[in-house]
Amino acid sequence: MTVTLFPLLILAGGAVAVLPPETFAGMGPWINPLLGLIMFGMGLTLTPPDFALIAKRPIPVAIGEVAQFMIMPLLGWLIAAALGLPPALAAGVILVGCCPGGTASNVVAYLAKGDVALSVAMTSVSTLIARLFTPVLALWLAGQYLPVDAGSMAFSIVQIVLLPVLLGLVVRRFLPGLVAKCLPALPWLSVGAITLVVIVVVSGSAGIIFSAGLLVLVAVVAHNGLGYALGYSAARLFKLPVASRRTTAIEVGMQNSGLAAGLARQYLTPEAALPGAIFSIWHNVSGAILAAYWRRRDARNAALRDEQPVG
Repeated sequence: MTVTLFPLLILAGGAVAVLPPETFAGMGPWINPLLGLIMFGMGLTLTPPDFALIAKRPIPVAIGEVAQFMIMPLLGWLIAAALGLPPALAAGVILVGCCPGGTASNVVAYLAKGDVALSVAMTSVSTLIARLFTPVLALWLAGQYLPVDAGSMAFSIVQIVLLPVLLGLVVRRFLPGLVAKCLPALPWLSVGAITLVVIVVVSGSAGIIFSAGLLVLVAVVAHNGLGYALGYSAARLFKLPVASRRTTAIEVGMQNSGLAAGLARQYLTPEAALPGAIFSIWHNVSGAILAAYWRRRDARNAALRDEQPVG
C-alpha cells in the first residue's frame, strides 16, 4: 500500500510546488534534517541478523555492491553525454547514480518475491559505505560538469546518513518495545519526509521543469530501467538464484534519490537537484510495475506447471 501511494503523494507534492513555488522558498534548510529523519527510520528497522547475513553470504552482497557503485554512476555519465544534458542536469543525473540504494527497495523486493534478507543487507551496506564512494565517484564523473567539493560532501553524508542510521540502531537496541510500536508508522514517516524534499527541490526548479523537464524524465527513465536490466544481468552472470537476481536488479536500479537531491542542492545548484526529485517519483512507479510483472509471471508459470499431465 505504501509503495502504491508513495509516487501519488510525491506527484501531488511536486504539482503543489510548481503552482506557487514562492510559498516554499524558505524551506531549503529543511532538506538535510528531513533526509536524516528518513535514515534514522531506516536504522530503526535494522537488526543484528541483517548484518549477520553479510558474513554468511558475502558473495551475493559483494556482487550487488560492486554493481551498485559501478553500473549506476557510469550509466548516469553515459546517459548525460548521450542526451547532451546541460551541465547542471548532467551533474544531477550522475549524482543520483553515485548514491546508495533506495530506502523503498526492500519493500519492492518483497513484492517482487525477491530475496528480502539480501535486499536489506545490500541497502544497509551501500548506505554505510556511501560516505566513501559517493563523493569520490561524484568528483570523478560529475566533476567534469560542475565543481564538486568531495570532502565536504563526505562530511555531509556522515551527518545525513551514517550517524542517523547508527543512532537508529542504538535506539532499537535499548528501546526495542517502543520501536516495535513505532515500526508500522515508519514507512509513512519516510513517505512524508521525501514528499517534502521533493516539494522543496521542485519549488526551486520550476523554471527548468518547463524548459527541460521532458529531457530529464527521459534520462531518469533510461537510468532506472538500464539499472534494473544490468543489475539482473550481473547477478545472472554469477549464477545467483532467481530471487537474488531480482533483488540485485532492484537494489541497483532504485537509488536513494532524495539524498542525491539534497546533496545536489547543497553542493551543486538547485537545477542539479531536479533529476533526484524526478527519480524519487519514477523509481517507485517502475519498481511497483516490475514487482507486479514478476508476480504475474510466477503465477502464470505455476498455472502452466499445474496443467501439465502427471507421468
